[in-house]
Amino acid sequence: MSVKAVKEYLGAPRDVVSNFHGNQLLYVCWEGHLMYASPSIFMVSPTMKLEDFLIQMVGPVFKDHPEASKLDWRKATWEKGDKPWAPKLDQTVAENGLVHKEYLRFQTPGLNGYKGLGI
Repeated sequence: MSVKAVKEYLGAPRDVVSNFHGNQLLYVCWEGHLMYASPSIFMVSPTMKLEDFLIQMVGPVFKDHPEASKLDWRKATWEKGDKPWAPKLDQTVAENGLVHKEYLRFQTPGLNGYKGLGI
């Protein structure tokens, strides 16, 4: 069933990059690990090294997963949006071309979720 608005929406979005004091939002999803049913969102400085972002911010979110200790960021394969992407871990978020509200998905070859079940 379609929905039709009664009147035009006039509100201004509040999640624009200018409201984050020089930081930006990044969405990150660990594919094939449905223990985390949706992407996690992070507020990150564009000047932060990508590897530091993964180790210091993303890693702790997934720390309780039984496979977390085996997670190797250098072996992960990535998609940015819906396209394959090869991150440069030694470069900053900005140098990797990541922008506000970018959606990243990573896969971990050999790690297929708890007991291989995708969870």
